[in-house]
Amino acid sequence: MSEYLQLPDTRIVTQMAGSKVRIASNIKNEELINIRRQELVNAAVKLFVKKGFHKTTVREIAKEFGMSMGALYDYIRTKEDILFLVCDHIFKSVSDKLQASMEAEKDPKQKLKNAIRDYFIIIDNIQDYTLLLYQETKSLNRKDRNYVLSAEMELTKIFENILAEGIKKKIFKIDGRTAKIVANNIMVQGQMWSFRRWVAQKNFSLTNYTKIQTDLIINAIS
Repeated sequence: MSEYLQLPDTRIVTQMAGSKVRIASNIKNEELINIRRQELVNAAVKLFVKKGFHKTTVREIAKEFGMSMGALYDYIRTKEDILFLVCDHIFKSVSDKLQASMEAEKDPKQKLKNAIRDYFIIIDNIQDYTLLLYQETKSLNRKDRNYVLSAEMELTKIFENILAEGIKKKIFKIDGRTAKIVANNIMVQGQMWSFRRWVAQKNFSLTNYTKIQTDLIINAIS
């Protein structure tokens, strides 16, 4: 598992803050809630990847986390809460980074290249999170499942907006409908680095994989 997953640094703590609205806690210190929940998620993901979401018990998560069952329930209510935290972390991580990519560059073509690069890097850093999310989204209740779907649509929209800007400036030679397909293709190509890592990572470095995918996309739409 990557270092990014193992270390609950301030970037991750900030990203986890929005989850307090969805998941009640007995703890009043919001900073402590964010830190403990990220540590909890890291511990749980290890078990989920090893044993599977359904075969992992809350008791095993508490043991891996080094916390009593009672203390654990100060931060979450159900095992599904942990899965929601995983979802929340992934989408906030990707969204924050991609928004930064958009603000730092004016040229749509370079902006798209930067966004693809940053997206692929994030997916590389949170591979186990990504794999778990798409394997187990069905385990969430309808409301939280809809949150996951809407959050992914929002991420896809970031790429759509970059493409729309390039179309408007006559840099990208596609129409709006095609831009939707291209944006979704980018999302899937990033996820493929995680889903099919047994093939992709055996044959390519992340840098090489990113360059090939980016070139294919840019050449197809320019």
